[in-house]
Amino acid sequence: MNQFEAFFLTFIPIMVAINVPGVLPIYISISEKLSQAQKRRVALHSVVTAFTVAVVFVFLGQVMFNALRIQVEDFMIGGGILLLVISIVEIVTGRVKTGRSGPDLGAVPLGTPLLAGPATLTTALILAGTYGYIPVILSLIVVLVLAWLSFTWAEVILKIVGQNGARAVAKVAYLLLAAIAVNLVKNGIFKVIGLK
Repeated sequence: MNQFEAFFLTFIPIMVAINVPGVLPIYISISEKLSQAQKRRVALHSVVTAFTVAVVFVFLGQVMFNALRIQVEDFMIGGGILLLVISIVEIVTGRVKTGRSGPDLGAVPLGTPLLAGPATLTTALILAGTYGYIPVILSLIVVLVLAWLSFTWAEVILKIVGQNGARAVAKVAYLLLAAIAVNLVKNGIFKVIGLK
């Protein structure tokens, strides 16, 4: 498998897990009272925080695997179940809206747990064990740059797609994440029993 193929296979699940359309309405809501300069700062802080948290988790996660003698297959099954539960909860209930608003929201809650939440961290760690660190880190960079661009042009995007359109895209993204989760569980079980 070449690096381009590995990048593509990691980019799609990470893009789905981060789910920028689902975070975008929340970003608009909690930043509506901020100045344009503060909004830009919050957008930048959110993606930098998300990238830092995700990369640290990916590398430390592998160290924890080795220390606890956990195999990638074990995490594929456990992580896949977790992603499936997260997807079901998000599809049924939607994201919990935070009531906070202020210029310090780039790191929390936007950077983590909204961008770099359980779904993103679990997906990135599993993909790093399967495809390697470089494709996963490149995918995180590209998706988070897209998130930053979306936040920068948030008002324009929301006017085009509408609030309901953004919610619909977010629901579809979590439906795709549920399918990815089922595939992770299936592949993990197959590897454990020696079918793959």
